[in-house]
Amino acid sequence: MNITAMLKMTLAMAIFGSIGFFTVNTGIPAEELVFIRCICATLILGGLWLFSGSYKEEKWSHKEVVQTIICGVFLVLNWVFLFKAFDEMSISVAISIYNLAPIFVLILGSLFLKEKMTVTSILAVIVCFLGSVLIIGMEQFTSLSALFNSGFVWAILSAICYAMTMFVGKGITQLSAYALTFIQTTVGIAMLLPFMNFGVFHGLTGWNWFYILGTGLIHTGFVYYLFFDSLRSLPTIIVSALVFMDPVVAILLDILILDFRPTMLQSLGIVLIFGGIIYTLVKPSKSAID
Repeated sequence: MNITAMLKMTLAMAIFGSIGFFTVNTGIPAEELVFIRCICATLILGGLWLFSGSYKEEKWSHKEVVQTIICGVFLVLNWVFLFKAFDEMSISVAISIYNLAPIFVLILGSLFLKEKMTVTSILAVIVCFLGSVLIIGMEQFTSLSALFNSGFVWAILSAICYAMTMFVGKGITQLSAYALTFIQTTVGIAMLLPFMNFGVFHGLTGWNWFYILGTGLIHTGFVYYLFFDSLRSLPTIIVSALVFMDPVVAILLDILILDFRPTMLQSLGIVLIFGGIIYTLVKPSKSAID
């Protein structure tokens, strides 16, 4: 086991867990915040890519570049929707729903790749669905307006877009992680530029700028560097486990700093969602249903 790589991955996930806390304190809309994030990631990771000289070893293929661009579109939408969800609901609820992405990948695989859904996978989908209903509250599902105002739609859309990023990116094997991210964040800049309202940056406080630049430089540039630097030195099962540092830190910060107090049903919903996801990861079933 590479202890240094494990510590880097743990630190990366722990820092990323605080992104919701930073987001709600930036004082700017989701679109502008993601735009700043894309600029920071492009400059920092692009610089590391060039400085390391690894760009010389890239194996370019038209198919993978197109796939990466499509991934970039979904990645940016994922960020925008997640930040919008943070504006409408508690960070704990939003991050729990966001982490349903692996479940959506399972569903996409069965629909489009004809992959068989195992009994374990089907149970996980059902458990996670029940968890989502509990964490949002049954009353939010009584009318469309209540559902939209709850932020649930933004959170679900962020999870779906994250799942699409993983799903489309499955076949990308030749491009390095730096090239992949550089293309995706450059796509993000081009996507969001026409929609930018630069007026939102006027009148911001020093603390607002601290959280804005922190989201861009720390949560994107630094965290992605730690993540990519450690990713290839760790087995998949360890990476899958350490990824859960992100929601754990997010929920703890929401409770300790932002005074989120989950009800019993919401707590049960959180347990069901992450229980369903973890069960899928650690206990694959041999039984399958067409």
